[in-house]
Amino acid sequence: MLTNEKILDALREVKDPELNRSLVELNMIRNIQIDGKRVSLDVILTISGCPLKAKIGEDVEKAVKDLGAEQVEIRFGSMTDEERAALAEKLRRGQKAAPGAGPGPISPLLSEGSRTEFIAIASGKGGVGKSTVTVNLAVALAREGKKVGIIDADIYGFSVPDMMGIEQRPVVIDEMILPVERFGVKVMSMGFFVQDNSPVVWRGPMLGKMLRNFLSQVHWDEPDYILLDLPPGTGDVALDVHQLIPKSKEILVTTPHATASFVAARAGAMAIKTKHEILGVVENMAWYTNKHGEREYVFGRGGGEKLASELRTELLAQIPLGAPPESAEAPAVWPEDHPTGQIYARLAQTVIRKVPVTSNG
Repeated sequence: MLTNEKILDALREVKDPELNRSLVELNMIRNIQIDGKRVSLDVILTISGCPLKAKIGEDVEKAVKDLGAEQVEIRFGSMTDEERAALAEKLRRGQKAAPGAGPGPISPLLSEGSRTEFIAIASGKGGVGKSTVTVNLAVALAREGKKVGIIDADIYGFSVPDMMGIEQRPVVIDEMILPVERFGVKVMSMGFFVQDNSPVVWRGPMLGKMLRNFLSQVHWDEPDYILLDLPPGTGDVALDVHQLIPKSKEILVTTPHATASFVAARAGAMAIKTKHEILGVVENMAWYTNKHGEREYVFGRGGGEKLASELRTELLAQIPLGAPPESAEAPAVWPEDHPTGQIYARLAQTVIRKVPVTSNG
């Protein structure tokens, strides 16, 4: 027999996809009415026009029908301003730093009690595939069961949303921003706030402020890893990252070409001078497999090994030149079972070994 209590118990397992919290815990399930095997109820969304409304509706309907209901009517509403403010405050309390974490970090993720590991993905020059490596490493880490976020800190050349096939924009609840999730990875990018691919014309202080906002005003929900897609070179944003996140690790991306590895060494030298640990080097576009199955080294050979040797670190991976198949779910994300996807899987496993975390559950 269906009862309100049974329905609420079942819906405790249904989560808001953006907040990763139970709909019942968030008081989003209201006015349950039962008429035999017909159930109607209200689902109160955080905002009107919630981009994941359909997903939430499907999950609620399935959970109630699994109890034996034959018909489920869902009426959608949205929270009042007061309810949103209370929810945002609840989320902020949940993000407070652990006791003894030290005075006032801009984000609980930067407190001494935080278990989140920051990994900056850097390069000496543009066009070497740094963002592609960031996206695929993040997805590979998520496939390994890790909670992962990306901060697209390449504020002038943001590309992560397009690469991951993200079309929606972040939800904002009382000035708290919810990152967009795709492939199990939470993403925050300047690209979400720019209309029609307009150029960003900002000076250094404004760039630093945006980076701080990405850390302080976004509800990250304690990820295991946050990857930072840095702008190429050693400019203001890279310097801000090194100052804001003193314990971040770094992966350098280069191509086999001697010039690319030469300029990447500058980014590595900056990391060393600011006392950041270099995890290693990823050589992208390492070779091209022609129609005969033979490798062609179109950009030369040895750049990654040379850079790793110069920085006294290891060559973590060599990624071949190519694009994901047309059947892929996003323009730049390699399928898990593709040989290149498997290279990224091994890279993720190496990162997990070198930077172990205790999952936050």
